[in-house]
Amino acid sequence: MQYLLFLIKGSLEDFRRNKGRTILTSLGILIGVSSVVLLMSFGLGLKKYIENQFESLGTNLVRIVPGRILSGGGFRSGPGAFGGIRFDEKDVASLKRIKEAEYIIPVFTKTITASSGKNSNIADLYASSADIFLGINLKTKYGAAFTKDDVEKRSKVAVVGPKIAAKLYDQEVKALDKIIKVQDQSFRIIGVLEAKGGGFGGPDLDSFVYLPYKTAFSLNPDKKFMVIIAKARTKVDLEVFRNDIKKQLLKRYKEDDFSVIQQAELLSAISSIFSIINTVLVAIAAISLLVGGIGIMNIMYVTVTERIKEIGIRRAIGATRKDILFQFLAEAVFLSLIGGLLGLTVSFLIVLLVQRVFPAYINLQTVAIALGVSSLIGIIFGVFPAKKAADLSPIEAIRYE
Repeated sequence: MQYLLFLIKGSLEDFRRNKGRTILTSLGILIGVSSVVLLMSFGLGLKKYIENQFESLGTNLVRIVPGRILSGGGFRSGPGAFGGIRFDEKDVASLKRIKEAEYIIPVFTKTITASSGKNSNIADLYASSADIFLGINLKTKYGAAFTKDDVEKRSKVAVVGPKIAAKLYDQEVKALDKIIKVQDQSFRIIGVLEAKGGGFGGPDLDSFVYLPYKTAFSLNPDKKFMVIIAKARTKVDLEVFRNDIKKQLLKRYKEDDFSVIQQAELLSAISSIFSIINTVLVAIAAISLLVGGIGIMNIMYVTVTERIKEIGIRRAIGATRKDILFQFLAEAVFLSLIGGLLGLTVSFLIVLLVQRVFPAYINLQTVAIALGVSSLIGIIFGVFPAKKAADLSPIEAIRYE
């Protein structure tokens, strides 16, 4: 312990004598550590955000989509990934016969240009039944949602998300009873939804224009649906519910024509994609740590050259090669740790600011990785200069000018 305290004291004394050099050398590690930590914290935040979005839609939902899009916990590519079938009202009617089903919700989506007066904005059309609002927990902030009667009567009404309302009418509340045009067709806005969020790994529900699906047949002449959302009754086993849906659809389609996906499966597939992307980004950011390590190695070589006579004197009065090796290695490690701690501090401050708008966070594993990597960088890039110092001959070192 006393020997360790001696090494720490010696390293800190050298840093005190060369404050500018210490700060500049640690800067490379600071940038590298903060880059890696921030990317990891944003990755954790993004995962949490996606989980929150799925939970807010409801945990007892399954999505029925064309084709076999999931395989081995991830999205499938190649033939059969996205089937050529599209669902219709017959499918909706047959699925409603399943006793475990609380809601069977057909959905037709399409990218549109929504306009009002001189204002226009790209948005997504979400044509569905009146059950969509209860099915995925959408609540109106102003006005009301359209009803089953509106669907059957093909009423020219619309419900809009808060983002599209604010963009077209400056304020959300001003959108009520206004006319919105979708592909030159006019609809009266009867409701504005509460903010739901989205856009990371899923649709931005706040930028959707919601229409009764039968009203939207003018925009969907084939009368087909891209997806059917099925919500199970409370306390129903989702696996049983999913199997019942499959049995019903297999009466009309082949097994490879459709997928019945639980929320957990979809979340797992999306999370795996983001994990891969985040790993690649962290690996790229880690290059700056390599640059910082090379900077430490260069500075330590300079330090050894400047202190050759000191090394010779220490060897002459009894210091061993091991003592010299540990002295310079300790300085390299502490130099790297200083950069790592400063990088963590900067990262914590940035994350605290970002948390106001995004749920990024730093966990203990991230802290451990950051400090461990910065220490490892110090050892790897400090060992060669330290070995050079330890290998110096005491007599030649004392005579060095």
